[in-house]
Parts: sequence; C-alpha cells; structure tokens
Amino acid sequence: MAAQSKTPVRTEKGAIETTRSSGAEVDAFLTRVKSMTPTTVSGRGRLIFAMDATMSRQPAWDLALKLQADMFRAVKEVGGLDVQLVYFRGLSETRASPWVGDPEALARLMARVACEGGFTQMRKVLTHARRESKKAKVNAVVYVGDCIEEDIDELCGRAGELALLGVPMFLFQEGREPRAERAFKEIARLTRGAYCHFDAGSARQLRELLAAVAVYATGGRKALQDYGAATKSGAAVRLLEQLS
Repeated sequence: MAAQSKTPVRTEKGAIETTRSSGAEVDAFLTRVKSMTPTTVSGRGRLIFAMDATMSRQPAWDLALKLQADMFRAVKEVGGLDVQLVYFRGLSETRASPWVGDPEALARLMARVACEGGFTQMRKVLTHARRESKKAKVNAVVYVGDCIEEDIDELCGRAGELALLGVPMFLFQEGREPRAERAFKEIARLTRGAYCHFDAGSARQLRELLAAVAVYATGGRKALQDYGAATKSGAAVRLLEQLS
C-alpha cells in the first residue's frame, strides 16, 4: 500500500470495463447543460472537484491532473474560479483541500496524492459538498469515478439534500459498470446536473467537458454560450456550438 499523502489538507469526518463515449452521449450531456437553469454567480465561481482515488483509479487521476488547468483557462474571460479537491482512498480516508484559485496550486495538491486500494466513499463526498455549500455557495460539483460500492438509495437521499441547496453534480464515469451508471444518472437527475462516460482514450473530450462545466460554474448558461461562440478550433467548437 502506498504511503499516505503529506499534502496539507483537512480531513472531513463523516463528510467527507472501459468503452469510448459516443458522440450521441456527449451531445446529450451538453444538451442537458444547456437546459439547466443558469447559475447566479457573484464574483468567483466555486467548484468542488471530487475523485475516486482508490487503486484502480491511478490512470484516470493522472489524466485529470493533466487536464485540470484547462478549467482555469476556460474561465479567464468570464471571471475567476476557485476549486476544492476532494478525494477518497484506502478503507476510510476522505480528504478535502483548501480552496485554490490557480492550476499550479491544484496540480501541486494532486501530484502529491497516490491512489490506494479501498472502497468507494461517495456518501462522504456528498455530505461534504452539502456542508461546504451551506458555508458559501458552491456552483457545481464534478465527480470522477468508475463504480459504486455503497447503498444507492442512501446516496440518492444525500444527493436530494444537495439539490435543495441548488448545487448541480456533473458525473463522469470511466467505463460502463451498470450499477454505477444507474446511480450516477439518478444523482445527476436529482441535482439537475449531467452525466457522461469517458475513457483514457478520450482526453480531448474530457478536457472540453471539464472546461464547459467550469465556465458554467463561473458564469452560468449565458457565459457557456459565449464561450462556445469564442472557441475557434477543433473539438471545442464541435461540442460547444451545440449550446448556441
């Protein structure tokens, strides 16, 4: 088992088979974002970036580490973005970082975390997100994982509590494990968020989706539409023009 991270983070007690996404799934994801009620943002957007850091997740963790800077770059014309990293690993470890406002700080936090064997702890993530949103508005929660080993009804109950606070969850599933897919889709529905598959071969796709959520968290639907109009090349144009 890998040594535990020495990253300066606080522990939140009690709260905290791969297939490629089809174009239709991404279209549906972006359509869902478009249909959401715009977030009212005052100042900087606040986004919780939650990840499963159990042993099998190391490749996805490394991918997210490479892509996270794109979230900050995407919102430069809209405003600022503060991100809090939340992760779980091992048998009972769930940690939340301080809120950070630049990609270098988030990269340093992520680079010091080693994935460890263990079980999912999404219940703690949902509880932590609710607690943080009660302190100050959280505009979106991104969750990256591949499976669920917890009671889905209990998770949905906690997601409902988060929904009452107006916090949408955007869930990205690596692979198509059926039980996790059902749970992620239901949590997305309850929180008025969205859900999409990804795999290690879809880095560009995941990059665009993360950027879209970051822009939404910072400026709402109008900002996301403006961002799509300003994008000039590649996959970003093809994905974001669907929101025009």
